[in-house]
Amino acid sequence: MPRVLWLTEHYPPSRGGMSQSCDRIVRGLRASGVEVDVAHLTRRDRPWGVGREHGGRLITAPLGDDPEHALRRLWTTINAEDLAGYGHVVAFGGAYAMLAAPVLSALLDAPLVTLLRGNDIDVGVFSMRRRGVLADALRASSRVCVVARSHAPLVSAIAPDAAVTYVANSVDTAQWRVLPSERERARAWRAEHVAPGRRTIGLIGQLKVKKGVGFFLDALAASGHAESFHLLLVGEVEESVAESLAERGVAHSAMAFLDRYDLPAVYASCDLVALPSFYDGMPNVALEAAALGVPLLASDAGGLADVADDEIGFTFPAGDAHACRAAIDRAARAGDAELAKLGAAGAERIRRDFTPAAETAGYRAVLDAVR
Repeated sequence: MPRVLWLTEHYPPSRGGMSQSCDRIVRGLRASGVEVDVAHLTRRDRPWGVGREHGGRLITAPLGDDPEHALRRLWTTINAEDLAGYGHVVAFGGAYAMLAAPVLSALLDAPLVTLLRGNDIDVGVFSMRRRGVLADALRASSRVCVVARSHAPLVSAIAPDAAVTYVANSVDTAQWRVLPSERERARAWRAEHVAPGRRTIGLIGQLKVKKGVGFFLDALAASGHAESFHLLLVGEVEESVAESLAERGVAHSAMAFLDRYDLPAVYASCDLVALPSFYDGMPNVALEAAALGVPLLASDAGGLADVADDEIGFTFPAGDAHACRAAIDRAARAGDAELAKLGAAGAERIRRDFTPAAETAGYRAVLDAVR
């Protein structure tokens, strides 16, 4: 049975899209017969420990105030628990996972596979603090996996000899659906909060600068269609975005960050989901929304270009203000039948092309190829 030491800063009970993706990929590999020991370099105040999970171990390694000590102690723990015989070391995103992985790969005499998420490469290549760590990890890697085809040139820019493989994120459409009770909650919410005749655009997740929310608000105002929509912002909203909404008087509602399985009712409340990112990985929000039949209003940043086009929504080149206004205009003019057709095409695309089975097979093929 293949054995993997998996280093990550993002794993349950941590929240957020990266934690969800890490958990999904690890569960898929374990189900395929790979024994995965996860070393969770957690930022939470948790006790050190090694416990059993189905398909492997969980090494809880709190970084605390002294991450260097935590990483060195991790090596001590690996030896003390006699955790040997790894065929691979995997770094799943995050600066400290990538800092530790090349060293542990060399000490364990196991090839390194680095799984990059959006910020790791998009921001890392331009970061004075992180670029060195990123470059060392990429150069030490036998394989680098990316979630967006457009990230391959960024990898090659700092590690020209790195072998790069694209493996898309996924969503399990057999489990990811809107229940009748959730659809009723969505109807009730719209009746209470959205004026008749307006469509709801969802902006969901960690609404940071890179997500282009301020850019989108500017485009919406310039499009002349601001009064056609009600914005639903769900997640962490930066103060500048809140101020812009107030200044512009844009009809909107806001909800705090929600766990993933609280979101189907939110998606059911939306006529469209907007992802106007300047740069990005492959956002879970894009897959989740499309899987539930919600058309996307999205840029072509990162993995969004691999998911969305005008067959399932309204797309535009990232950072192109004129094209964003045009996409908003097309969305405002679209009839209900067109939106339904786009939503159905998106749901079919996700069901067909972005499955957990394909994601697991992609990573399993990398592990099988790298020896």
